Amino acid sequence: MRRSRSPGQVVLRRALGGQRRLVLAGSLLRAGHQVGEATVPVLIGLAVDQGVAAGDLGVLLRWLAVLAVVYLVLSFSYRFGARASDRAAEEAAHALRAEVVDRVLHPGGGAETGRLPGALAGIATEDARRVGMLAIAIPGAVATFTGLLSGAAVLLWISVPLGLVVLAGAPALLWLGHLLSRPLERRSATEQERAARASGVAADLVAGLRVLKGIGAERAAVDRYRTTSRDSLAATMRAARAEALQNGVVLALTGFLIAVVGLFGGRLAADGQVSLGDLISAVGLALFLIGPLQALARVNTSFAQARASATRIAEVLAAPHTVAPGAVRLTPEPLGGLRLRGVEHAGLRGIDLEVAPGELLGVAATDPADALALLRCLDRRADPDAGSVELDGVCLRDLDPGDLRSAVLVAAHDADLFEGTLRGNVGAATEQDADLRPAMEAAGADEVAGALPYGEETAVAERGRSLSGGQRQRVALARALAADRPVLVVHDPTTAVDTVTEARIAVGIRELRRGRTTIMVTTSPALLTVADRVVLLDGGRIVETGPHADLARGNAVYRAAVLT
Repeated sequence: MRRSRSPGQVVLRRALGGQRRLVLAGSLLRAGHQVGEATVPVLIGLAVDQGVAAGDLGVLLRWLAVLAVVYLVLSFSYRFGARASDRAAEEAAHALRAEVVDRVLHPGGGAETGRLPGALAGIATEDARRVGMLAIAIPGAVATFTGLLSGAAVLLWISVPLGLVVLAGAPALLWLGHLLSRPLERRSATEQERAARASGVAADLVAGLRVLKGIGAERAAVDRYRTTSRDSLAATMRAARAEALQNGVVLALTGFLIAVVGLFGGRLAADGQVSLGDLISAVGLALFLIGPLQALARVNTSFAQARASATRIAEVLAAPHTVAPGAVRLTPEPLGGLRLRGVEHAGLRGIDLEVAPGELLGVAATDPADALALLRCLDRRADPDAGSVELDGVCLRDLDPGDLRSAVLVAAHDADLFEGTLRGNVGAATEQDADLRPAMEAAGADEVAGALPYGEETAVAERGRSLSGGQRQRVALARALAADRPVLVVHDPTTAVDTVTEARIAVGIRELRRGRTTIMVTTSPALLTVADRVVLLDGGRIVETGPHADLARGNAVYRAAVLT
C-alpha cells in the first residue's frame, strides 16, 4: 500500500513543483561544473605525463589550452547554475509567503488561533525562506553526487583499487549524514517554534508599551520576555550543537577518507603500478572530493531545516476556519437590514433585534465583553452558539465571510493604521482617486491633516505611532466612513477625543451616513444622542429600547452606564 505524504511533504513538493524548470537547469549546470572540476586533475596529470615527462612543449601547451577551456566552461556552469538555483529559491519562498499571508488574511479566520502575530510573521518569513532554500540544496545534492561519481569513475580508470576505496567510503558517509540529520530536524523545528514565540512576545510588548508603562508593569513584561528569549536561545544552541556535530563528524571522516586515498595512491605509484601523472591526478581528485563530501553535510542540514519549516507552514495552512464559507451570494446593492433572532454567544443571551435599512442605531452595553461578542457576530468572526443573524433576510451563516464584509464593515475600537501617508490610510478601502474630504470632515480627520506639516501627504509611522491617540481614532474612523459600506458598525470611535470634537463627529456621522444602516456600539452620550434609537444591553440581554433622552431620564442602569 502506498503511504500517504505528510502535510509537510506536500508543502515541499508544491513549493518546488512550480520551480521545477529552474531547479532542473540549476541541477544540470551545477552537475556540469562538478564534472569539469573532476576533469581538471586528469588534464593536469596528462599534461605532466605527455608534456613535462616527455619534454614535448607543443603537447604541454595543447593540454594547457584544453585546461583553460574546461575552466571557462565550469566557471560558466557554476555562475548560471547558482543564478537559476537562487532565483528558484527566492520565487519558491515568495510563493509560500504569499500563501501563508493569504491564509492568515482569509475572511474565515482561524490561522491566528493559538499563535501570536510575531509567530505568524516568523513562519511567513524565516520558515518560508528555509523551504525555499531547498531549491538550492537540490542542485547542490545533484552536483555532489555527480562530483562523487565522476571522481570515482576517473579513479577507477586510473586504478581500480583507488576507485573502490571511494565507492566504498562515499556511501558510508552519505548514510552517516542522513542519520545525523534526524536530531537536527527535530531541534530545528523546536528552534523555529521558540524563536517565533520570542518574536511574537516582543511584538506584543512593544505594541502595548504605553499601557505597560501606565500600569507600572515594565518589570513583569521584561521578565516575561527574558524567560521566552532564554528558551529560544537554549533551543537555538541545541540546534547549533546538532548541526556542528553533524558537520564535524562528516568533515573528520571525509578527511580520513581522503588521506586513505592519497596514501594508497602514493603506495601504488611507488610500486610502479601508476605513473607520476596518474598519481598527481589521483591526489588532485582526492582533494577535489573534499568539496562534494563536505557539501553532503550542508545538503543534509538544508533538507532537515526545510522539512521542519514545511511542517510548521503546513500547520498554518491546514488550520480550520473559524467560520465556514456559505454558498449564497448577496445582491449587488444590499439594503442593509439586519435582524438578530435568539442570538446566544459568549455572554449574549437570547438577543432579538431588528435594524431597519438606513437606521442609525446606538447600542449601549453595560459589559464591554457583551459589546465585543455582538461585534464578533455582526462581523462573522464567529457564528452564534444559538440563533441567527440575518442581512436582508439572508442568514450570515449562508454567506461567504469575504462577500459579507463587502457589505458590512465592523470598525474595531483598536483599529491599526498602516505605514504610509495620512491620505493612504483613509483611502485604503476606496478607489485611488476617490474624494475623501466628506469622510475626513465627518470624522474630524481634516483637523488632523491641518495640524500636520504636509497635510494629507504627511507620513504616518507603523500602527500610527507618530500620531496621538485621538488623531489615530479620527483617521481610523475616516477610513471606515470612506469605505461607504451599506452597513457600518463602529465601536467606541471617540474615546480619545475631546467633547467638542466628539459632538462634531456625532453630527458628521449622522449626516454622512444618512440613508445607510449604521450601528454605534458605544456609551458616549454625544454619539447616542444623534441615534434614531438606542438599545440598552445589560446582563447579555436587551432590557430596553428608546431614544437617548427617554432612556437617560427613565432608566437608572442606562444613566449609570452612559452618564456616569
